[in-house]
Amino acid sequence: MCEVYFMRFVYKAIVLLGVSLFFMAACSSKANNNNSNGNPADAAVKPKPLDTKALLAYDPKNADRRIDEVMQMLHRTRGFNGNVLVAKHGKIIYENAIGWADYIHRTTLNINSQFELASVTKTITSTAIMMLMEQGKLSLNDDVKKFFPDFPYDGVTIRLLLTHRSGMMNYVYFTDKIYKAEHRDERKGLSNKDEMAMIAQYKPARFNKPDKKFLYNNSNFMVLGSIVEKVTGQSYADFVKAHIFVPAGMTHTAVYSKAVYEKIPVDVMGHDRGQWRYSVVQNFLDGPVGDKGVYSTVGDLYLYDRALRAGLLLKQATMDSAYVPRNPFIHGHFSYGYGWRIFEAPGKQVIYHTGWWHGFRHIYLRDIKDDITIVLLTNLSNGSLLKLDDLFIAAGMPIVRKSAYKGNGDTSED
Repeated sequence: MCEVYFMRFVYKAIVLLGVSLFFMAACSSKANNNNSNGNPADAAVKPKPLDTKALLAYDPKNADRRIDEVMQMLHRTRGFNGNVLVAKHGKIIYENAIGWADYIHRTTLNINSQFELASVTKTITSTAIMMLMEQGKLSLNDDVKKFFPDFPYDGVTIRLLLTHRSGMMNYVYFTDKIYKAEHRDERKGLSNKDEMAMIAQYKPARFNKPDKKFLYNNSNFMVLGSIVEKVTGQSYADFVKAHIFVPAGMTHTAVYSKAVYEKIPVDVMGHDRGQWRYSVVQNFLDGPVGDKGVYSTVGDLYLYDRALRAGLLLKQATMDSAYVPRNPFIHGHFSYGYGWRIFEAPGKQVIYHTGWWHGFRHIYLRDIKDDITIVLLTNLSNGSLLKLDDLFIAAGMPIVRKSAYKGNGDTSED
């Protein structure tokens, strides 16, 4: 009889132990699945690093012949001088380096030539700001005065800077006027800190009230670059390198400021006015960064596209919010989001940006729906990038040109 009671006791103990272990395992699993503020979605497996070697693999023998014909014609008849990359569905179908890197010294471009990205830099600054927002280090509704108390304008938020609705003056013209009037040394570049101090000191009149209208200008993203530095305690160059360039495998990309470098360490020279004799020498205005200042290659910009698509840099919801039109449509198709230009048509969305600075002129396009990427970087500033209809058609991308749909295109907003 004692043996029967003993066996029942052992059986109950085993059952209780099993039930306890089951609930402990279930609780542990639940905790693991809710490891980010109780949100199961945040526990998703992190995206794998890009296979940059595979993504950049390209054999010229397999070049898309139709695209090559378009680019060679553009070079012969329109003076295109620069590098080009076209990719579809994660595979490069055409890339080429066409023309001179530095006409004076007769050096030619190669596919890894680094170009000053001009306003294409704004897409990188936007990504940096959205990263800091995801980290809880700033809000898009934060006023600039939160970071720079002596900033002379009221009501300018990060959101308004991202969408070019701040109403600010253009610091490029304001600063150039001060330098010439006071006979300052134009060879030494200003830092962002210097520029913000000048704005605080001189308090230049703004163009209009905040959020009154879309007014594209470089001040917005120079200020955003300054906020990145203020919030992180790092230089803009160091932050974007660590958080964007390295994760995306962009090994040929860097930020170069004349406030740091006496001579920008790249071999590609900008040539202005569509003529080779106008080689542009960097000056004090090549110091501030965020609106410009990133130097990169067509291949690295393609990797940047893939890193964004793979969720390596930002959450999908954050990227989606950056691609929402935040201004009235121009010609029914064109708008601006958070640091990105936007083209929309039924079933189509192309996220892109243009650039134009000191002899460099570019266009960087990402067809979100059909997964097509086009990168065109040029260092002879002429009208060749206004004649891309045949390229868009050959690549299968909508024609991204304002006057292709209605009215005259505006090319002055780079």
